[in-house]
Amino acid sequence: MSQFRSTRVEVNGWVVLDKPIGMASTHAVSRLKRIFNAKKAGHAGTLDPLASGILPIAFGEATKTVPFVQDGEKAYRFEVRWGVETDTDDADGKVVHTSDARPSAAEIAALLPRFIGDILQTPPAFSAIKIAGERAYDLARDGESVTIEPRQVTIHALDLAEASGEKATFSAQCGKGTYVRAIARDLGRLLGCYGHVTALRRTRVGPFTEVDAVPLAGLEAEGADAAHALLPVEAGLNELPCVVVDRSSAARLRRGQPLLLRGRHAPADGFVYAACGGVVVATGIVERGELVPARVFNLPF
Repeated sequence: MSQFRSTRVEVNGWVVLDKPIGMASTHAVSRLKRIFNAKKAGHAGTLDPLASGILPIAFGEATKTVPFVQDGEKAYRFEVRWGVETDTDDADGKVVHTSDARPSAAEIAALLPRFIGDILQTPPAFSAIKIAGERAYDLARDGESVTIEPRQVTIHALDLAEASGEKATFSAQCGKGTYVRAIARDLGRLLGCYGHVTALRRTRVGPFTEVDAVPLAGLEAEGADAAHALLPVEAGLNELPCVVVDRSSAARLRRGQPLLLRGRHAPADGFVYAACGGVVVATGIVERGELVPARVFNLPF
């Protein structure tokens, strides 16, 4: 009996997908994995099915750079409807609170500074956070009571773009782990009118913005050349300093050995990536002028 052999190929790089509304992040990864016939793929940060926008998808060796993209700043545009709070904090949930009150633009703007900086935020019950090994949204869907402890998040900016009685539109820039749905919920409670997200679009994840985004329909179109959308592996590392090394130094790093950096080639202490001939070789930490590799990349140069 012949053994089954996968026909999938090695693909290395990033595709910044403009995820459509209604699609789960894992489903989006599966679709792109099929389009590229790739052996390995993963995404850099879950985007809710009801949200659209930036979903960076890594292939092959690029999956090693996912943590750096996930840790980068996120940006969103979102719409909040006042007067209703749902159990999911978005339009997909069941109504749990209502109010006839509607805030003015001035009342909304006056509260926004409370959400800026390092704040404590309780994630929505319907979220991907794990509780005793189970996803919170799985427990919530099963009717179980979900208790999630508040956690510190960082919100760099929160601006009111438009307010019209029933609804308000915002833009936000925030760090890893921040839930826009929780911002809408907490703002509605503080205003005494309740609220939930009715539209959400992610416009940035780390080094990737809407300029880099490609629509799924374009990638799946008959005769489309999906390869043009593939960005290099190092695109996920663009927010890190780059150390250029020669072939002998690259070989040393690939063996997992530290490399002494000399003169102007020695950046400040912290995370960097090393490249040879324009190809990423390793990521690592610079400590007192020495680059200690953490992850190495198997890419030709």
